[in-house]
Amino acid sequence: MGAKKHDDRGLVWSSEGGTLCPGCGRPLAACTCRRPAAAPPGDGVVRIFHETKGRKGKTVTVVRGLDPDPAALDELARELKRACGTGGSVKDGAVEIQGDQREKVAQLLRGRGLTVKLAGG
Repeated sequence: MGAKKHDDRGLVWSSEGGTLCPGCGRPLAACTCRRPAAAPPGDGVVRIFHETKGRKGKTVTVVRGLDPDPAALDELARELKRACGTGGSVKDGAVEIQGDQREKVAQLLRGRGLTVKLAGG
């Protein structure tokens, strides 16, 4: 089957199932518009930190070295929170995910073709 569109208001129905990319309307696994075209700014390495300082002893996974575009960071944060089953936010150009989720976040980012390094504690 396929997807049906109704005018320019976005996707109305799809028989393909799963989550669809808002940019191209394809399933996320087949999406071509979300893959990074070039390396992120800096040295091209996304670093994933484990932090507790200043958080009343609570553990937070912090992802730095990503594309600084606010819309892209918000979308990535949403995707990571959903995959980890926890909360999080975007602060100062970094994605923060509640809990120690470094391995899961690293696996997801490697799946997007990014170079990932686990850093700090």
